[in-house]
Amino acid sequence: MKPAALLLFAAAAACSPTVYLIRHGEKPDDDDVTGLSAEGVQRAQCLRSVFGASSSYNIEYIMAQAYKSDGSRIRPYDTVLPLATDLGLTVDTSCDRDDSECVADVVNDYSGSGNILICWEHKRLNNIVEELGADDVDNYDSDRYDIIWTDPYPYTEITAENSENCHGLDD
Repeated sequence: MKPAALLLFAAAAACSPTVYLIRHGEKPDDDDVTGLSAEGVQRAQCLRSVFGASSSYNIEYIMAQAYKSDGSRIRPYDTVLPLATDLGLTVDTSCDRDDSECVADVVNDYSGSGNILICWEHKRLNNIVEELGADDVDNYDSDRYDIIWTDPYPYTEITAENSENCHGLDD
């Protein structure tokens, strides 16, 4: 790579956000009930510390899948709303659960200086990462609610899987 091209790539990487992807908080045992369980509410509160202003995550944009007027599919939104409120952000719910291309477009069009947090249904997280540019991403572990996927620019691979370490939930 020529020096000028290398400098352009380095500048783009420096301006491009890291994308963090998480699953929504725990759901009630009854699948017909919308919203979060008591544990899910506890996780949403914990995320205020995990990703908050004093964390190293530097979150400046938050996405959650679009929810329905009957309250279905609202768990991702409910999971990140307390954090968004703390950070003074609006949760972007413009993309449907099944529209990974929409999510990738939002990420690629983002021009802020901070990073992006995406909270989604776990069965669709790998589709989002693949739409961003990674190949053959394993599914998010269906038995876990605490995993944070880190997908730095140029979004070609998950470089880290960390626990949220929410006390009482992930111990």
